[in-house]
Amino acid sequence: MDSAEATLRTLALELPEPPRPLASYVPVQQVGELLYTSGVVPSLNGAVQFRGVVGSDLSVQEGARAAEICALNIMALIRQHAGSLDQVEQFIQLSGFVRSAPGFEEQPKVLNGASDLIFKVFGERGRHTRQALGTSELPLGVPVEISAIIRLKP
Repeated sequence: MDSAEATLRTLALELPEPPRPLASYVPVQQVGELLYTSGVVPSLNGAVQFRGVVGSDLSVQEGARAAEICALNIMALIRQHAGSLDQVEQFIQLSGFVRSAPGFEEQPKVLNGASDLIFKVFGERGRHTRQALGTSELPLGVPVEISAIIRLKP
């Protein structure tokens, strides 16, 4: 089994500070071997990186980059909680919301930004089920918000 931590270094990726809650909730909750994350937005070390609506203000590619940043934040939460990304047994599911222009139907392509990065870092352990939903508004005006369910090693 490949080391996700080593792969992260090989890809020259650094994880941001784990995101802090924006309201009254906890960022992660562990139940047995399952780790649930709250929704994360495309911010790096507290600074929002993208704002706008995909399909009008932002392209699919910009939305996918925002989703990649969300994936980095999810990984930062995992590392903070579990001590290492190598504690991940399997990504189970990503649930993503894309702030979409009327008629925009490419939410799955936007969420591929997160899914593809997770697969690059975790290999087969990164394969997951997914929901990609369109919405009219998201917190802070961001284009993407993603949460995850992860199974940790026993």
